[in-house]
Amino acid sequence: MSVSLEQLRRCHVGVDLGAARTRVFVKGAGLVVDEPSVAAVNTRTGSLIAVGALAEQMTGRTPHYIRVVRPVSGGTVVDVEMAQRMLRHLLGEKLRRQLRRKPRLRAAACTPHDADPLAQRAAVETLVGLGARRVELVDTLIAAAVGCGLPVEQPTATMIMVCGAATTQVAVLSLGSIVTAERLPVGGNAIDAAVIQHLRTQHELMLPSQSVRPLQLALSGNGLTSLGPEVTEIHGRDVATGLARTVHVDTAAVRNAIHTPLTSVLDGIGKVLRDCPPDLVADLADRGITMVGGSALLPGLDQMLRDATGMPVEIAERPDICAILGLGAMMDGRIQPLVLNPLAEVSE
Repeated sequence: MSVSLEQLRRCHVGVDLGAARTRVFVKGAGLVVDEPSVAAVNTRTGSLIAVGALAEQMTGRTPHYIRVVRPVSGGTVVDVEMAQRMLRHLLGEKLRRQLRRKPRLRAAACTPHDADPLAQRAAVETLVGLGARRVELVDTLIAAAVGCGLPVEQPTATMIMVCGAATTQVAVLSLGSIVTAERLPVGGNAIDAAVIQHLRTQHELMLPSQSVRPLQLALSGNGLTSLGPEVTEIHGRDVATGLARTVHVDTAAVRNAIHTPLTSVLDGIGKVLRDCPPDLVADLADRGITMVGGSALLPGLDQMLRDATGMPVEIAERPDICAILGLGAMMDGRIQPLVLNPLAEVSE
């Protein structure tokens, strides 16, 4: 492991600050927070009005003096103070009192692969503001691989793809470390934006709110596959008149619009495989790719990757919370490092 398992066992709380959702794991209590990373602020007084799911429902529906903010972007904290306030409200007063009783509170946080020092410092400062005396940083790829049950510590190749809201991370792991990895600025938000842009340019239709996922509207049945319905009915607002309008959209055209941002994901997978040693690539031919993350649930995405790579593709059992579950498993000491016994010197 790139991070000391012994240090992680001493941590009391683990946090996964994602662009879409924030999750908190408390030792002995399990997963206690799983809420959207959104906060609503009163710009007149500076006070917080709502956080989590309630704040997300306010998106696009607020008066001018209420601002809905997202303090995390692409797995990186962009507003430390707002992230701290959001976490305090998500944890609640009772849980924060329990954590304050710890004499030396230790915390662990998931960070994206190859996060720059400024992003790492922002994550540390966010948890220090909650009272943590020490913060351990864990690569999201390793935490997600542990969370979905991959044999990370074994000398065999495992390939994982973390499909987030803002980024997609692809990596090959062996012996508890990352052999080669690639981080791509394409995620669920880019796929949503491609659908929104297609509806605007081809049908002059605007969707009613950001809180309604356009994929759930445009893709029904078998989603990205050609077995889905030929036509989908979508309700929105006319760009020219501003009136409500219903259009029948050809789902084949929607699939083509979605494939455009996904081509960069396929390019990233190809680059990771080219940089990987041949022996590990041979292992991947049997094991294939494991998909985790909220965007891994996009219908038909796994089949598209199978067709493009020719490798087996599996979606983890609970892909959206694999990273925080893996972090919790390392904190609880359920992961044992591979012990390498040094070779004894042969005496003549």
